[in-house]
Amino acid sequence: MFRLLRPILDNKLRPAGVFRELRTTQSISHLNTQVGYERNIIESRYGPVNIPKMCLTDYIFEECEKVADKPALSCGSSKRSYNYGMLYEMTRRMARALLSQKGCAMRKKEVVGILLPNIPEYVPALHGSLLAGLVVTFANPLYTPEEICRQFENADVRLVITLPVLLPVAQVYRSKAKKYKGTVCIGGKHNLDENVFGFEQLLREDHRSELPEIDPEDTAILPYSSGTTGMPKGVELSHNNLVANLAQGSHPEMNKYYRPEFAGYTETVLTIPPFFHIYGLNGILNVSLKTRNHLVSIPRFIPEDYLQCLVEFRPKLLFVVPSLMLFLATHPKVTPDHLSSVESVLVGAAAASIQLQDKFKQKCGKDVDITQGYGMTESSPVTLCTPYKYDLSKVGTCGQLYPNTQAKIVSLTDGSNLGPHQTGELYLRGPQVMKGYLNNVKATSETLDSEGWLHTGDVAYYDSDGFFYIVDRTKELIKVKGNQVSPTELENLILELPEVSDVAVAGIADETSGELPRAYVVLKPDKTLDSAVIVNHVKERVVKYKQLAGGVMFVKEIPRNAGGKVLRHQLHLLGAQLDD
Repeated sequence: MFRLLRPILDNKLRPAGVFRELRTTQSISHLNTQVGYERNIIESRYGPVNIPKMCLTDYIFEECEKVADKPALSCGSSKRSYNYGMLYEMTRRMARALLSQKGCAMRKKEVVGILLPNIPEYVPALHGSLLAGLVVTFANPLYTPEEICRQFENADVRLVITLPVLLPVAQVYRSKAKKYKGTVCIGGKHNLDENVFGFEQLLREDHRSELPEIDPEDTAILPYSSGTTGMPKGVELSHNNLVANLAQGSHPEMNKYYRPEFAGYTETVLTIPPFFHIYGLNGILNVSLKTRNHLVSIPRFIPEDYLQCLVEFRPKLLFVVPSLMLFLATHPKVTPDHLSSVESVLVGAAAASIQLQDKFKQKCGKDVDITQGYGMTESSPVTLCTPYKYDLSKVGTCGQLYPNTQAKIVSLTDGSNLGPHQTGELYLRGPQVMKGYLNNVKATSETLDSEGWLHTGDVAYYDSDGFFYIVDRTKELIKVKGNQVSPTELENLILELPEVSDVAVAGIADETSGELPRAYVVLKPDKTLDSAVIVNHVKERVVKYKQLAGGVMFVKEIPRNAGGKVLRHQLHLLGAQLDD
């Protein structure tokens, strides 16, 4: 089995008298103090960019006929490759097939579930569905059938697009879903008795359905995120949210491919972050397609395959997560020659320390541009990013505000808006912010307030030049190699064991993974339980990165506040004491 970013908010959406901008074109040095205006609202120093009101797929592929012969996507393992003309033709054929194929014809706004690793066919699977007016959710192909079914049931998936090796998982979901229509199998053939449709056969058939008009405010994708707390939830991102984030990233200070000197320039880009993750999807795949670069990826990370891609394709740009950067910087098999073509690196999903960046540059044997950013699934994902060229003295920054984006730092004690160099929770607002969580008004209201501010759950500050720094988390989310892990999900699994009275899961620091999940368990009176039983119980039910690699600790009680909420900072202190 495979392993593995609208002009500033329209005035009609701005609550009258709620805020006054804090200009950051040169520096942040003063506030507008007119009565009735909210203080300390930080605006992007880059001003607004134009955001077209378009379907995401139309936006990405507009005028692609001009670059029809340019390579678009290649699989570094199988060497399958498609140019822009072929990729767009496949996408349009897929859209028509999904709407008209007898036995599985989909209706506008129904949900498609994509269960695929990084392969070139991900694009027609995704964008064909979107062009047909459908909604797409995607799952990690390494998830257990239980995890996949839970997500697909919540999203009400009617059709799954997958591979032959994953067909049994799709069939498990089919047996549970009441309104399931069929499965599209990339690399497989029609099996009409099982409502399985071969991808290549579908594209070769003559489907003539007219493609629907798509409202840019319609939901396009449903990635799943734990937000700041709780179980994973479907994040409703509209076509406009996703187009906005791509357009925001087109500012020439942020993206060199929109600079005059790079007009018409095509680079080879090597990536490994999965397309089923919002960073891999809208932060890499869609960005690369829109900038007409040649994107190379592999279905699963095998060091030898990745190194071979470095040698064979000689990429100038790498998209990485910190764990991959650590591998490249420290593994003895990675030589300076492997990285000799690399000119720039974009780090996403989690922050790369300055020490790690220095190690990577030492391995390269030359200066390499390293860009970092900050985002969430709930913001499509990018809200902060370091510019294409910036002051390297800004050690530890995750960047400046994207165009058309606002921020404020809110005091954790009194809720007031804070000024430069004061630490509080980061709130963000902009056209890339989600519509809300699917069928979950309570969770939406806890994360997205009535004035449109996204409460990130991250503790941050900004300096006098508008560079932001993340210093801590208020949220419960554990990040393992950039992947989100919900403590609640793991706690619910552990509570299935009859010997367990109470449990809390929290992340512990790890150099390679960033964090690892650790369980703190309270047993019922007179009960005994081996930690291995707990570890194995979880291991059988979740993907590898969610497993209890941080171990299990038995404690007398779980620290909670008066409302019963777990005090996770006290868990960290307790864990440190027990480790000693």
